[in-house]
Amino acid sequence: MTDWRAYVRDHLPPLALGPARELEIVEEMAQHLEAAYEEALAEGASIPQAYERAAAHIKDWRLLECDLIRAKRPISRTWMSKRLAVEVRVQSEDRKFGGLNMGSLLQDLRYGMRTLLKSKGFTVVTVLSLALGIGANTAIFSLIDAVLLKTLPVRNPRELVLLNWLGGPNGMSRGMDGTRTADAATGLQTSTSFSYLTFTQLRDNNETLSDTFAFAPIEQLNVNVDGLAEVAGGQFVSGGYHDGLGVQALLGRTLTNGDDKPNADPVAVITNRYWQRRFGRDPGVIGKSVNVNNVAFTIIGVTPLEFLGALQVGEAADLSIPFSMEPIVRPGSTSLNEPWFWWVRIMGRLKPGVTEEQARNNLEGVFQQSALEGWNAAVAQAETRGRPLSGEPRDTPRLRIGSGSQGLNESRSTYSQPLMLLMVVVGLVLLIACANVANLLLARAALRTKEIAVRLAIGAGRWRLVRQLLTESMLLSLMGGVLGVFFAYWGKDTLLALRPWGGGELAIDPRLDLRVLGFTTAVSVITGILFGLAPALRATRVDLTPALKDSSRNVSGGSHSVIGKMLIVVQAGMSVMLLIGAGLFLRTLNNLEVVDVGFNRESLLLFRVDPKLSGYKGPQILSLYQRMIEHIQSVPGVRSATISRHPLLSGSRRSTTLSIPGYTPEGGRGEEVLVNVVAENFFDTMEMPLLLGRCLSERDDQQTPKVAVINQTMAQRYFGQDNPIGRTLSDGPTQIEIIGVVRDAKYTGFRQDTRPTIYTPYLQGSGEQMSFAVRTAGDPTLLAGPVRDAVRDVDQNLPMFDVRTQNQQAERSLAQERLFATLSSFFSVIALLLASIGLYGVMSHAAARRTNEIGIRMALGARAWHVTSLVVRETLVLVLVGTAVGLAAALAATGLITSMLFGLTQHDPPTISFAVLLMISAAALAAYLPARRASRVDPLIALRYE
Repeated sequence: MTDWRAYVRDHLPPLALGPARELEIVEEMAQHLEAAYEEALAEGASIPQAYERAAAHIKDWRLLECDLIRAKRPISRTWMSKRLAVEVRVQSEDRKFGGLNMGSLLQDLRYGMRTLLKSKGFTVVTVLSLALGIGANTAIFSLIDAVLLKTLPVRNPRELVLLNWLGGPNGMSRGMDGTRTADAATGLQTSTSFSYLTFTQLRDNNETLSDTFAFAPIEQLNVNVDGLAEVAGGQFVSGGYHDGLGVQALLGRTLTNGDDKPNADPVAVITNRYWQRRFGRDPGVIGKSVNVNNVAFTIIGVTPLEFLGALQVGEAADLSIPFSMEPIVRPGSTSLNEPWFWWVRIMGRLKPGVTEEQARNNLEGVFQQSALEGWNAAVAQAETRGRPLSGEPRDTPRLRIGSGSQGLNESRSTYSQPLMLLMVVVGLVLLIACANVANLLLARAALRTKEIAVRLAIGAGRWRLVRQLLTESMLLSLMGGVLGVFFAYWGKDTLLALRPWGGGELAIDPRLDLRVLGFTTAVSVITGILFGLAPALRATRVDLTPALKDSSRNVSGGSHSVIGKMLIVVQAGMSVMLLIGAGLFLRTLNNLEVVDVGFNRESLLLFRVDPKLSGYKGPQILSLYQRMIEHIQSVPGVRSATISRHPLLSGSRRSTTLSIPGYTPEGGRGEEVLVNVVAENFFDTMEMPLLLGRCLSERDDQQTPKVAVINQTMAQRYFGQDNPIGRTLSDGPTQIEIIGVVRDAKYTGFRQDTRPTIYTPYLQGSGEQMSFAVRTAGDPTLLAGPVRDAVRDVDQNLPMFDVRTQNQQAERSLAQERLFATLSSFFSVIALLLASIGLYGVMSHAAARRTNEIGIRMALGARAWHVTSLVVRETLVLVLVGTAVGLAAALAATGLITSMLFGLTQHDPPTISFAVLLMISAAALAAYLPARRASRVDPLIALRYE
């Protein structure tokens, strides 16, 4: 008979404990080994098998386990002494080097991987949960990085500065093309637009900038390549634009100052994207001649793939053209010589050692003098034309210089709110996944109590075990991060197609580069610490005496630790927040979809043309439109075709200020109303009912008095119960007669209230870019090709663009609402599923640990429903607390999305009630299933359960 007490006493490493405590541990471990050994012999095992069984029973004493199973022989004192000596030496080295030596770290990694592979189901569920959360965060961050954070891919972007100005409402610009916003700090107007005269003077009179260059976006250019015309975007640039940015051509060369001369040959540089899309990356594009607005240009260079220019984020200028070419590209334009027209954006590069403030002080006087010269020129020109300008004093603008590392950046603020909101949503999902995994780890740690107790008993420090458990958590999170990268690679392109900023397509390319992968790594590490630290600390707080006993019956009934209860509360709270947010977005989308737009959206094909880009002028444009309508209406399947300046539900609009006889507005300056220029058959084609008077007709042309049809809102607001037919409106000196009233229709979008609107005949206009609407007898998409052929029959050089159906136009205007409703619903369901799975796993484990208690209760007469209600009640109390906390947080947080809601408030009772009921129902189901299974256990079996 082996003396197990002597065996343990002789070979147990020093524990640095009191004699009484060491004696207690020796006694407990000896009893444990002896009981296991005798039980194996009693069952007929041989001596080696008995030793093996004993070692297997203490399966988490890893130094004994591997060699015992491999050797299949009794333990020798010599072997035991060597193995324990190795353990003591490893532990002492860990303490010496803070537990961070490479050998022990690799040991932790190997052991952690073996442990996770033993629990494949747990590992798979955990890794997938974390991968979803980490992947979603990575995909959103890649988009945020591309839209909000990245600098220009140029030489030393931090040296670049962008010029803008700050001024009062009576500025010195008579006309402007660009973004004008209110400065957050002062409330004054600010813009990045300057006159071309200002640019030349700043360029020629500065001592602080090594390079000064300018650019101005061109929304549309008619580019004809080999007889095929299409609309492209572009920009005018100064000769030093590319050199100032430090951009080298991928093919050919970039523009120089010599190209920006009035007598220079027309040349252009194209972007890599346009080279690929239009020319198929043909190297022979250099030297190729293309027609731009009917002017022959020679392509001299292609820019690198990543360089899209310095325009607003997502805007790519397909062609860059010298400023000197502006008069021939825009025949009749005098923008270069109009000092009062501010339309040019100016950037520069600071000289070494120069600060932004020093540059501003150097250029301030030049700028203000240039602005004053421009205003004086505007005053003189107006007096020459007999239309003197107002005598009000003008506000002198002040120059400001800021960072130009991102180029123009006014539009970034409009994209930041929806992107950051999505980041918060996916961040909550990741936190729920962390809480879920932490709760599962807490439950799993209870099963490893004996392993941890044995390791503590043989001398392992608590920090050593905490590090081991954190290593396992880090392995889980890093595996989740690796898988999450694959999810993000697919998800970022999906997000880009969905356009979460709510606008049109942006020319950006979110990439999983080193910065994004660094973010993913950081998220994975933080995630591993978040869900791993609390379970590790909790698991290593072990009372060795009961933990080392061979069997310990739990009759106390405690099923959750305090940490576990808190995690359930947190999961429920965050899930409720996401459910409420998703409900608000879903109801908003539904409210918008049922809005009466006032016309028939079905079977309508839309497209645009701009005849001015092809050289048409004035009466030629009106004649062209008439011929186009005739050709389109001759296409089989087309019921009618019409035109309007602004397509409905497109977000674009025009307004004017009118004087209305008999109506005196506040301030006496007239009333601002919306205007749309339309063809005579516009109301019939759009199926907008006429309520009073008559529609427009072909007689309403330049030879007749000005007329207009107004909408219901305008008739009711300004004329009340009176008949508006025959009344006149004053647009300055022009008198406009009201000839009809049509039903209200949504003009710019679903959200906007219907405003007073007038419809004027295009035949009384000067001829401008128009949008066509074609009413078809069937699916309008099937007629896009025949309609395009009909337009080419009229003019081969007239490109169609923005081809889409009216329903697609409506869907585009609801893109952001639909995206948020879809993604928030998806992630809230994922969060609810994660919380339910976690709750189910925790309750299953808790019910299993309480099997002995349940057996006693049932033996004493408790019924099955008593047991079920006992387990479910405890869970629902925690979920109700979490729901209350989440509800309070949601009511506070939803104030941030009030502007995104429609037709409801942030405290919408039906939405909140449904979210709370859904959370409670899911939690009740997750708790009921393990509770019901526990209540069906045979009391006799339960009483013997260990």
